[in-house]
Amino acid sequence: MIAAYAAEVTKQEAMKDDRNAFSVVIGTKSSVLEGDVDADANLKDISVDNFSVSARGKELFKSASLRIAHGKHYGLVGPNGKGKSTLLKLLAWRQIPVPKNIDILLVEQEVRGDNGSALEAVVSANEELIQLREEANRLQNLTLDDDEADPDAPEKLTEIYEKLQILGSDAAEAQASKILAGLGFTKAMQTRPTKSFSGGWRMRISLARALFIQPTLLLLDEPTNHLDLRAVLWLDEYLYRWKKTLIVVSHDRDFLNSVCTDIIHLHDEKLHYYRGNFDAFEQGYEQKRKESNKKFETYEKQLKAAKRSGSKAQQDKVKDRAKFQANKEARAKGKGKGNAADDEETVAEAPKRWRDYSVEFHFPEPTELTPPLLQLIEVHFSYPGRDDFALKGVDVGIDMGTRVAIVGPNGAGKSTLLNLLAGDLQPVQGESRRSQKLRIGRYSQHFVDLLTMDETPVQYLLRLYPDQEGPSKQETVRAKLGKFGLPSHNHVTPIVKLSGGQKARVVFTAISMAKPHILLLDEPTNHLDMQSIDALADALDEFSGGVVLVSHDSRLISRVCEDEERSEIWVVDNGVVKRYPGSFEEYKAELQREIRAEVDE
Repeated sequence: MIAAYAAEVTKQEAMKDDRNAFSVVIGTKSSVLEGDVDADANLKDISVDNFSVSARGKELFKSASLRIAHGKHYGLVGPNGKGKSTLLKLLAWRQIPVPKNIDILLVEQEVRGDNGSALEAVVSANEELIQLREEANRLQNLTLDDDEADPDAPEKLTEIYEKLQILGSDAAEAQASKILAGLGFTKAMQTRPTKSFSGGWRMRISLARALFIQPTLLLLDEPTNHLDLRAVLWLDEYLYRWKKTLIVVSHDRDFLNSVCTDIIHLHDEKLHYYRGNFDAFEQGYEQKRKESNKKFETYEKQLKAAKRSGSKAQQDKVKDRAKFQANKEARAKGKGKGNAADDEETVAEAPKRWRDYSVEFHFPEPTELTPPLLQLIEVHFSYPGRDDFALKGVDVGIDMGTRVAIVGPNGAGKSTLLNLLAGDLQPVQGESRRSQKLRIGRYSQHFVDLLTMDETPVQYLLRLYPDQEGPSKQETVRAKLGKFGLPSHNHVTPIVKLSGGQKARVVFTAISMAKPHILLLDEPTNHLDMQSIDALADALDEFSGGVVLVSHDSRLISRVCEDEERSEIWVVDNGVVKRYPGSFEEYKAELQREIRAEVDE
């Protein structure tokens, strides 16, 4: 089963990176983009009209237009699996035309592990800097009596030193160290070989390399997934000050609000443009949706009246008038009028209803239990053979209605604390107490380990929970999967073939069916789109049981810990768990003040 899963993952990853898997058709290419290098020399904007993309027969973009202005920060949003990551890859691969002078960097893979330090890995990303340093060292080592001495060496050295000065060679290590520190690397960690880090930390090194070399166009695909809260807030501040062009795919609403000047919405196989951050986009989108649906209702009413008249000519007249109006509006938007600068369509379509993607999570009301439900009393814990980690004197408890956010650096012990609460780990010293009837719903970062890969979601859930009500057990389970946003055709697809987000929905469905009293959630947003995160926040708000959350998503934490009377912030650092004396918003503001001071240095 594990081998089958590994093979399927390898196959899916290979398909994602197979450039031949994508068919890109450019309907009308800009003459400038087809021009020579000299014509492109000063271009920093990207403009591509009427392009279509398909992957193995599945259409992802149809007659879409791409508009990227230099220096803008774009958030690329839309439901999972619709082509956001594909668009970034096609730009990085230049399968979508990009002016030749624009250097592009897509951060998607962790840095390769070797004996070089994290700091060296970041500085070495600037290949020109490294080559110039090596050449300077070579010339410096030439002796005057060397038969192969280069008489032009002094002149060449002067030229190299001038180039190194322009590249900021003297400050390179300090700048790289500052970026790594912002992403959570201590001084000691910066000197460790990259092969000693986990995949998540090596992803941070890849991100640091990109920030260090400052490409003209930086492409980031879910950059916050491997970061803790403080590192996310640091990246917020750093990218807010970014002077070059940025396109970022993220499910983190607060991050998009902080970083983005514009939003690109992938909807209905086209790209729609909105000025402002994510909140501004939501307002503009809702207005646009209402206007579009109103036009559709008017069009539908006119078309029905024409059909009742029995006149085909009248029906054609209604359709032609609708298309004419759509063309007129598209041309007006192409001139930059209005808040939403939409794409120009070569062929206008008749009005249609916007079918919004929506999802609803729900956790059933648990039976009441007498407190305390769960306690750790003066607990000490350490892993055998590891002297570098220990939790000491942990004294915490959870009851019905409790809301807890666990915060702190990655590696400090947040997941370990959750494992102690869940009973997956036992204290070395101290006591763990729990109500005998307590049911815990657990979402782990490694939720895949819980799933049986050769089963379908329906088979998996029926095996776990065979006693289902209703005339059809399968239909009851499928209804539950549907509520958590899993498409119906995936209900009977082997789990091994599902995406990360789809597997996450199966796990959330299983948690719901367990009817838990307490939810222990470790980074639950990593595989969810924004609509699903909002649905999760709504479900947690309605849930009357206890919730303990580890997350880098500050908006989700704010939603969960909105009621200050029943909320606690547990800070895990240096082996100790402390209750923060204020609200989460106060904790976040304190971090932001520290980060701004660091970035300003």
